[in-house]
Amino acid sequence: MAKRTSYSFEFFPPKDAEGEARLWAAMTGLESLRPDFISVTYGAGGSTRDRTIAITSHITERIKIPTVAHLTCVGSTRDELIEILGKYKNAGISSILALRGDPVGGPSAPWTSTPGGLDHADQLVELAAGLGGFTIGVAAFPDGHPASGGDFDKDIEVLIRKESLGATFATTQFFFEAQRWRALVDRLSARGSNLPIIAGILPVTNVKQLHRMSELGGTAIPDAMMKRFLSVESDPEAVRSLGVEIATELCQKLLAEGVPGIHFYTMNSSTATREIYENLGVVR
Repeated sequence: MAKRTSYSFEFFPPKDAEGEARLWAAMTGLESLRPDFISVTYGAGGSTRDRTIAITSHITERIKIPTVAHLTCVGSTRDELIEILGKYKNAGISSILALRGDPVGGPSAPWTSTPGGLDHADQLVELAAGLGGFTIGVAAFPDGHPASGGDFDKDIEVLIRKESLGATFATTQFFFEAQRWRALVDRLSARGSNLPIIAGILPVTNVKQLHRMSELGGTAIPDAMMKRFLSVESDPEAVRSLGVEIATELCQKLLAEGVPGIHFYTMNSSTATREIYENLGVVR
């Protein structure tokens, strides 16, 4: 019997009261879709660490949906990371996404070590696994990690090491071509990996945002797709509608390929994610 595909949503911590109101409105709008889990990110350079801990704990208490808490190496000592893991455990959070994290200047900026801290996500996986009591996820990059210089073999080695240290699933950076996910999965499988690779999906609702996120994360934008967006760039509603259409098509291809899960980067808005979900005819 085939395993059921998981569906999940990602949010980022708000910066102010207005942003928090938007976050809870989006979360409420998606709660009825019965996601398998919700995740909450850190800001660049670990800038929202305390808000991430607070919001993630509040979500777990308030809406009773399993929560995956992001945890990064940025700006924290080993002892502080152990303390954060303890706070998550006390809040009833048993799943984390272990990441190196982006430096303040973004993914391509030089890495700055924190004295007494960790420099790589595999060290964080090992730390969390050693403490016990956590399901540990990691990041995967169908278009290649920004810091790997196009060395896809290196990315595969890193994922296999994280799996050997205790990671039990991976969630991808957003991408736009199903064959990129397939290639990543096939390369891992050829090495004997059993790591499930959940596909991260970004519904594009803003062309400027797409450019910026692609530059920061190194995600390739197919020429044909970019031409479609540029043709409607002056019409915000047409851009949003096209973004939903393209994301739906990508999800359909991934589901046909047997993807174990789809993780929506919601950008703290429920409308586009809900439309894609309904287009897919998901029944929970």
